Amino acid sequence: MSVEAKQAKQLVIDEIKEKFEKAGSVVAVDYLGLTVAEADQLRANLRKEGVDMTVYKNTLIKRAIAGSDFEALGEGDVLKGSTALLFSGEDVTAGARVLAKAKKEFNKMAFKGGVVEGAVYDKAQIEEFASIPGRDVLIARFMGSIQSPMTKLALTLKAIAEAGGAPAEAPAEA
Repeated sequence: MSVEAKQAKQLVIDEIKEKFEKAGSVVAVDYLGLTVAEADQLRANLRKEGVDMTVYKNTLIKRAIAGSDFEALGEGDVLKGSTALLFSGEDVTAGARVLAKAKKEFNKMAFKGGVVEGAVYDKAQIEEFASIPGRDVLIARFMGSIQSPMTKLALTLKAIAEAGGAPAEAPAEA
């Protein structure tokens, strides 16, 4: 192998390492069967969510993650066959969620495994992970659950104030 080829591979390995270090989650998927138009649509949907989809050679991925916290991803069948990696930033569920929707729409592709905040997950766990709503949705639900009792209390107090605030008369004793 020529020196230039080795240097080119090392650049790709360094790029993969850097993406793994920056990503909040990495999901490995089998993308076979996608048409060019479907792949373009998928990439556009992923970009909207801040997710980068890249295809690398499995051997280069294994070299990049060797000796790191992500090394377990290379074990088993995750890095066999065609593999695309989805790198998510802040919203760690974004890549898995978008891919789950695309799987239903195109009836193609499959999860292979992934890494979420340093923990390695298998195919079944990543499929479950895909059902978790995004960070913004979770925050909105949380705020709504906090706000609901406060709203009820405020409405009750308002009703009491509008009624004049006077206590109801006690029944007369005989």
